[in-house]
Amino acid sequence: MTQAIRGAVTGRATPVPFAARVLLTCGAVAGPLFLGVGFIGGLTRTGFDFTRNAISQLSLGSLGWIQIASFLITGTLVITGAAGLRRAIGHTTGGTWAPRLVGVFGASFLLAGVFTADAGAGFPDGTPNGPAALSGHGTVHMLSGTVGYVALCAAFFVLARHFTAQGQRGWALAYRLLPVGVIAGFATSATAVAAFTAAAGLGLLALTAAIVRLASSAPTTQQ
Repeated sequence: MTQAIRGAVTGRATPVPFAARVLLTCGAVAGPLFLGVGFIGGLTRTGFDFTRNAISQLSLGSLGWIQIASFLITGTLVITGAAGLRRAIGHTTGGTWAPRLVGVFGASFLLAGVFTADAGAGFPDGTPNGPAALSGHGTVHMLSGTVGYVALCAAFFVLARHFTAQGQRGWALAYRLLPVGVIAGFATSATAVAAFTAAAGLGLLALTAAIVRLASSAPTTQQ
């Protein structure tokens, strides 16, 4: 508390508490970990093609447990990062809703890990090349991802408000524009699966960048 008051008086940010930094670090590694596992899986699994298949489909087949574990671990890390955000910016502009929305995003990964995507577009190997037939678990998987990324885009807008209040105009502008890129990629996913993958990756890496930025120092503008 004394550090926060001193920072507000001097205009300088104060160091983020160690416990909050640990939680934020967990959130920061979530995106690169998920994308790394997906990239390696996509390159090594027979029949998988990034231009036709979504990373979610790597949850299928004999090695699908690897991608399922990636979903569950990523979701847990993102939720942990949301707890770190609450500790780091909880009393500042955007500090109430940004952690909540990031938490929803993390929960969507847990749900997507439990309810796997449907087979289709030639994967797993031997599956017909046509579009995937939508099953019950596939529907839940799709809806969880949709809700999760809508929550993430909303979190970016909230974080833009936070960055504006902190006088970080470049970051504020970036996090107002990022949701547009994510939504555009999702909108074209019906005709270009790679665009969907790129949009999902953009969202994950943007979350990592925001967490790293917020972990560097505690904000001083109070609500």
